[in-house]
Amino acid sequence: MPVPNPALKERLEKEVPDAEVRIDDALIAVSSLMTSVVTARREVNGVPPAKGQETIQRLAKAQLALIDASGNVLRVHGDLVRFGKETAGYDLHECPSLTRSTVQKLQAVA
Repeated sequence: MPVPNPALKERLEKEVPDAEVRIDDALIAVSSLMTSVVTARREVNGVPPAKGQETIQRLAKAQLALIDASGNVLRVHGDLVRFGKETAGYDLHECPSLTRSTVQKLQAVA
């Protein structure tokens, strides 16, 4: 059974911010882990500065991946907002003159 549009809207309004918060939580956790690893390396006597460098680089890659994921989810959020505005007010397919005008503008830009 298809989910009614209001239910989909409510679901997306909950899930998108939840995903954003969870990615932020993961980024905070990885950042805290990074702090702990670097602190441990520095504070343990006899550990050379190069020890654990590969581990730190992996954590940095994990941080960057989370930052990329965050950016992509934020873009999805923006896309969904635009899509909601486009479909909530009117459907371009119901208004041929507006559609032709838009196509002409796009052709002029191209």
